[in-house]
Amino acid sequence: MTHAVDTAPSGLLATLNARFHRAALAVYLTIVIGHWAEHLVQAYQIWVLGWPRPQARGVLGMPFPWLVSSEWLHYGYAIVMLIGLFLLRRGFTGRARAWWTVALTLQFWHHVEHAILLTQAHTSWRFPGTQMPTSMLQLLVPRVELHLFYNSIVFIPMLIAMYLHMRPNPLERATMSCTCARPANRLSWGRPTVAASD
Repeated sequence: MTHAVDTAPSGLLATLNARFHRAALAVYLTIVIGHWAEHLVQAYQIWVLGWPRPQARGVLGMPFPWLVSSEWLHYGYAIVMLIGLFLLRRGFTGRARAWWTVALTLQFWHHVEHAILLTQAHTSWRFPGTQMPTSMLQLLVPRVELHLFYNSIVFIPMLIAMYLHMRPNPLERATMSCTCARPANRLSWGRPTVAASD
């Protein structure tokens, strides 16, 4: 007597990228958008309200000013973002995976920049000519603008990946292990397809 062998991958990572991929992506996107809101509010405070940069602390930084100056907080977000991109990558296929990998690669560099800032915040090491913690590209671009740029270049390929993941081509759909894709019988704008009459 033979028994059927379940060949589906098991384990937490496999389950996260199959059964719970849609929910995990929703939670992850909520965290990313919350962080984006902080950066956008800070930019608004500087460029629209005309606040001095030290007083432009975003949303959470207003009641908790120490948050903005805490390199642990910034590094913590960078590492959470990196881990999320890494953990959720397996659930993507084809074009979506390629774009998600672009976001992961860019976030890895963003994380390196925050690691440099964190190291400087807790040691006396500084780049020549600087008085305070400074990342490599911050030597050329002010911090607020630089991190808006970093968050943009990670967020845009991430959104493209999610869009393609929800609308896979037939080959990509066949290799997906999650339920993130829209039903195959719907057009790209969500209207049901109409069968041609004979």
